Amino acid sequence: MSVCVQQLVEELQIFGLECEESLTEKLAELCVLYGQTEEGMVSELIAFCTSTRKDCLTAETLNSFEHEFLSKRLSSARHGASKNSGHAGARDIISIQELIAVEEEEETLLNSYSTPSKGSQKREITTPETPLTKRKVSTRSPHQLLSPSSFSPSATPSPKYSLRNNRGEVVTSFGSAQGVSWSGRGGAGIVSLKVLGCPEPLTGSYKSMFQKLPDIREVLTCKIEELGSELKEHHKIEAFTPVLVPAQEPVALLGQIGCDSNGKLNSKSVILEGDREHSSGAQVPVDLSELKEYSLFPGQVVIMEGINTTGRKLVATKLYEGVPLPFYQPTEEDGDFEQNMVLVACGPYTTSDSITYDPLLDLIAIINHDRPDVCILFGPFLDAKHEQVENCLLTSPFEDVFKQCLRTIIEGTRSSGSHLVFVPSLRDVHHEPVYPQPPFSYPDLPHEDRKRVLFVSDPCSLSVSGVVLGLTSTDLLLHVGAEEISSSCRTSDRFSRILKHILTQRSYYPLYPPQEDMAIDYESLCAYAQLPVTPDVFIIPSELRYFVKDILGCVCVNPGRLTKGQVGGTYGRLYLRRQTTADGEGRRSPCVAAQVVRI
Repeated sequence: MSVCVQQLVEELQIFGLECEESLTEKLAELCVLYGQTEEGMVSELIAFCTSTRKDCLTAETLNSFEHEFLSKRLSSARHGASKNSGHAGARDIISIQELIAVEEEEETLLNSYSTPSKGSQKREITTPETPLTKRKVSTRSPHQLLSPSSFSPSATPSPKYSLRNNRGEVVTSFGSAQGVSWSGRGGAGIVSLKVLGCPEPLTGSYKSMFQKLPDIREVLTCKIEELGSELKEHHKIEAFTPVLVPAQEPVALLGQIGCDSNGKLNSKSVILEGDREHSSGAQVPVDLSELKEYSLFPGQVVIMEGINTTGRKLVATKLYEGVPLPFYQPTEEDGDFEQNMVLVACGPYTTSDSITYDPLLDLIAIINHDRPDVCILFGPFLDAKHEQVENCLLTSPFEDVFKQCLRTIIEGTRSSGSHLVFVPSLRDVHHEPVYPQPPFSYPDLPHEDRKRVLFVSDPCSLSVSGVVLGLTSTDLLLHVGAEEISSSCRTSDRFSRILKHILTQRSYYPLYPPQEDMAIDYESLCAYAQLPVTPDVFIIPSELRYFVKDILGCVCVNPGRLTKGQVGGTYGRLYLRRQTTADGEGRRSPCVAAQVVRI
């Protein structure tokens, strides 16, 4: 259905109404969206303005007209008609454009098989400058690809986000970031992406729930025994003592930190849950008064040395340090490593007071301008905590909104050639809310984009041409930080302590019991959420303040979130270059520069 903008202007002038060109175009869009003629739409608009006593035509009036009248009355009429005719109902502008494109492609294909006739044939006019191609590359801008009005009755931009004045401000840096030209080669560079597993990565959905307590206990026990044997060998400990055996001399005990009640862990409520082999899972209260410094959280596997005179309380005198895994050693498959630019961003991709996805569109513009070699995008893409989602105000299924966002990102960045890596989040309202979380499923991915688009699980260990990145969208800093207790630590920075715990516990989620809103499948946690190696770079987005830190040789980056409530947030960018070292020289981090930047 074609709509003439000039005819709309003439119809409005009949009633003495004049409006801006943008409002006229919006009115034409509504004509197509709701299947109305120019005359019919203007008549309905005049009736609405008269009944609501609105004298002039403004953007606010037009939005009210759409939400209060068209979406209710005309949509219900259309729904009734679709039931009788068996048709799927009216489509939005994007769907109509796609139908036209498909019909033209089918017609071109049929014409190639038909016999030319003597009569006139419908041909597409072509010139040497605009030759006819079998496949038309999408030239629509991301603004055309994403149509928020098709799934939300109140798709108005966020005023606070639009008025921000600190765009592009660098808020923190790491390495030799000064004077660096932040641009990549997009699709021109050679990038090898490989997901590492322990032993295999998570590639699809799995059956969760209905966990048996003995199975959970088995996973936790195996974790204690495996880490315990590594620590025992590293610290050269002769033997472990059962936790309930009285001892007048200092002895070494292996176990897991726990709390003696359902409350928050504190220095007086710490217990040590012994392993199965030496202590049969028994528990003993721990007195920390003799420890000069410590940092503990529930679920942490530790070796403690102390005196247990009665067998009923351990007076701890020493806490053995944890040991991280070795770093990844590149193979011939990883190939020669060129310097690569990596961009990382974490959702939500729209502000809390709007569903227009303006921050996402701004990020796509940055990707097309900087052309990073790899873009890693963390969920949530459609946030379960968004006001319009919580109040059930969206008119389309969550899955459809997500697919529209995904299509916007993939097609909108096609010109840049950048590799895209999508990491799900437990806050993605349409996706499976279980941890570890399987990758997104997107069967509609165009064939031409399959080589540059990768869907991975949460968490995930990703090798970028031999440089290993640890990826997780779960806010582990917030979860562990809320439970950790410490005293007189040499590392006064809480972020550094938590990150060190993650690396030495060798798990993407070492906290037990987990935070209340975490649904964990423990057998899958054991199979898919363990660190296969210590990552070279650890990307760990959080609600807490952004940072870039070097922890035990691993560069840890919290890029923040792309939006913070009603205002813009931050994203991260890194330069990776695998560096060769001479004999006797220590390891050099492949992350040569990193920055966190405001959107």
